[in-house]
Amino acid sequence: MAPSALMKMRRMRRKKRKRKRKRAEPCNQHRGAAVPGQPQSRGWAVAVPLPRLCCTSTINGGKRNKVDFADCRRCLCVCLVRLSPAVAAPSRACSFKRRPPPDTWCARRHGAGGGKRRWWRHVTRGARRPPRSPPQRAGGSAGPAPPCSGGAGRRRERSGRSGAAGAPWCRAGCASPAMAPAVCRTLLGLALYASGLCAVSGATFLYHDYCVIGAGPAGLQAAYFLQRAGRDYIVFERSHAPGSFFALYPRHRKLISINKQYTGKSNSEFNLRHDWNSLLSHDRRLLFRRYSRDFFPNADTMVRYLEDFASLLKLRVQYNTAIIHVTLEKNEQAWNGHYFLLTDQDRKNYKCSSLLVAAGTWVPNVVNFPGSEYVEGYETVSINPEDFTGQTVLILGRGNSAFETAENILGVTNFIHMVSRSRVRLSWATHYVGDLRAINNGLLDTYQLKSLDGLLEGDLEDLAIVKDKKGKLHITLRFYLENRNISAGIDSITLPQDELDNFATRAPYDRVIRCLGWKFDFSIYNRSLRMMPGKGNIKKYPQIKPSYESRGTRGLFVLGTASHSVDFRKSAGGFIHGFRYTTRAVHRLLENRHHGVPWPSTVHPITQLTNSIIKRVNEASGLYQMFSVLADIILLRENATAFEYLEEYPIGVLAELETQTGRKARSGLFVIIMEYGRNFSGADKDVFYYNRAVGEAQHAWQSNFLHPVIYYYKHLPTEREMRLRPPDWPLPRPNAIHHIVEDFLTDWTAPNAHILPLRRFLENCLGTDLRNFFAESCFLFAFTHQKLPPSCQQGYIRMQGLLGSQELRQHAVQAGLLQDYTHTDFLGDRPPESHHGSQEHLMRDHGIPLRPLQHLVNAKDEL
Repeated sequence: MAPSALMKMRRMRRKKRKRKRKRAEPCNQHRGAAVPGQPQSRGWAVAVPLPRLCCTSTINGGKRNKVDFADCRRCLCVCLVRLSPAVAAPSRACSFKRRPPPDTWCARRHGAGGGKRRWWRHVTRGARRPPRSPPQRAGGSAGPAPPCSGGAGRRRERSGRSGAAGAPWCRAGCASPAMAPAVCRTLLGLALYASGLCAVSGATFLYHDYCVIGAGPAGLQAAYFLQRAGRDYIVFERSHAPGSFFALYPRHRKLISINKQYTGKSNSEFNLRHDWNSLLSHDRRLLFRRYSRDFFPNADTMVRYLEDFASLLKLRVQYNTAIIHVTLEKNEQAWNGHYFLLTDQDRKNYKCSSLLVAAGTWVPNVVNFPGSEYVEGYETVSINPEDFTGQTVLILGRGNSAFETAENILGVTNFIHMVSRSRVRLSWATHYVGDLRAINNGLLDTYQLKSLDGLLEGDLEDLAIVKDKKGKLHITLRFYLENRNISAGIDSITLPQDELDNFATRAPYDRVIRCLGWKFDFSIYNRSLRMMPGKGNIKKYPQIKPSYESRGTRGLFVLGTASHSVDFRKSAGGFIHGFRYTTRAVHRLLENRHHGVPWPSTVHPITQLTNSIIKRVNEASGLYQMFSVLADIILLRENATAFEYLEEYPIGVLAELETQTGRKARSGLFVIIMEYGRNFSGADKDVFYYNRAVGEAQHAWQSNFLHPVIYYYKHLPTEREMRLRPPDWPLPRPNAIHHIVEDFLTDWTAPNAHILPLRRFLENCLGTDLRNFFAESCFLFAFTHQKLPPSCQQGYIRMQGLLGSQELRQHAVQAGLLQDYTHTDFLGDRPPESHHGSQEHLMRDHGIPLRPLQHLVNAKDEL
């Protein structure tokens, strides 16, 4: 390397070190104690700042700022102090101007608000790390904290002398020397990680077995099941009333969830199929149709309904409590090997064994691109159509919120353009209720009928917005702005229409509105919980298992809209009419795991198998709404003489059925789910094509619309089989499968098309006859068959056959099963008055010959 290049590299290194030293101002004296129960890497404990103290920093252009710890995102300092057996609570401050002591490791986080963060670590060479210290219980004392130095500590440290209070590395950290010891004595355990939120005091923890974050529909539904089971729980709600999201959104106050008043049936379970707003409860007053008669109700009605649901059922909800930090405390005696520590906005602390997150998705999705500061958000834009009179509007996004906004101003604007990365997905084509609903798609008419409005596809990150002197907004592309000065004016910027004069968005816009939906708030969760966002199109949701438990932390369950990653664009798990059932499933899993209560089930004789399936597929709402996600499980008993019926179990954890439910699957099982045709749904599918419906039972596997599917397994599928299942199959390949043909009325009770094929499928799987027989038929089977049908085994053979009567005899004669023997055939010319005795007397005195049973040729009679 040339000497000039080497010298240049050395100068660059020196400048870099100089910049680091300039940024790395010493933080204040942050005394702290070893956080009880926190994970201590390689024997290092966490020393954290005291509440209400200040930290100095050289952010914002080198200007020294005093930042109160109430704003935890501006200046955070974490000192990891090695535990020493001779000192109960060692005191070492972070010092970046001077070499730190040999038993201190410091990390400093700089930056205000968003932007890039940097970490500086100072580790003394050759410093030995002692063995891991034993963890302390929550609330335990960490020993006395030494006093803090005064303001002269900085000068004395630079001169090598200790501070006024004997802490040689302290930096003017406490508000006053007199206040610091009193505050330090009250601190029993503090925790602060690099998540950007403050540490919490461990003085007192209010304990509950279950903590629920959020009092929306999912949080209240979980609270209802916990209260009915008599569990210790608490619900935290940041607002003064439940359902705070619905108090704000949708902005135009019309819900898109169906509220069907009449179905023609009185079955409450069936009616829930068409009631998308009610929560599950035993109180008949809490049906949403009693609150509104509108097919698409107002959002204010939902708020009132949720308030009544919480008050009438006396759910334990703590309002005006915003949880701002969640972390873990290791403890082998806890249910899951750790406790969850929660801190609210008032620095009150809570501890729970199981955490249920039902906070929903409420953080707006924002795309940053040049000129994004000119964009108005859906959450703040005016909802008064008069404010848009005669204006030209561009809407970013193509979901229901975007079309809802467009529908509101469609009649007063010059024209509306929509830009989104993907094409429009219509819910009636995809069979996904989260896609565009027909109630909001008026702009599609004006677009296709060429009434000025239009839709465009493009990546929003490639766009840029430039504002001219008249306040008009021009759409250009990002690469046109590279190496350009936007502040120099629009005249110096190349626009797409300068090169392509028919560029689609060449017309200037008066307003640009962002309607990109919402995402989950990850900011309050400590890194120890490993709450990570999903990948791809589910990155707005946290990563969870099919059991709705976090992939990173045992005992943390995600409920409600935030759990939609399990069935995103597949089912209704992100909406009330779907997650009310998944919440109940999670509660049943918790009851079995922590309280030894097995999954609820009913036991029936095998002869009731066909009837049980037909009843559930015609009435059950959970199967109907959460198709391909929740399933009914039928566990066969030994020798297939009885079965155990489990309702609405998550099929994603079918391999764990025995451990999750407390039930045994030793003799095979049936899985009943609802499915659409695999090639029927999709944004590019024509769902109205000719001959789209299937009506013949022999072609049931080609059914397109929602229909029941029964899977039969001789053994419970394994984890490996679940992972290797075909990509478009909800379950592994079974030993046998049966589709019940779709029905226009969703009424699967037709004897020939629905019931008979199902019964024959079940008989083939079980190797038995599931029909019910008269006692006479069982009597004949006893002499002609080695194995009797189950109905004969459970009835006739056990002295439970049909009692003989004159009416039954006449019915058998009319059916051709018995000959019509009159009394005169047996008694000759005896007078009628001497004809006494019962049928048993006749059978005893005279043998009645029985002709063989005729084969049943009518399928209806076979049933």
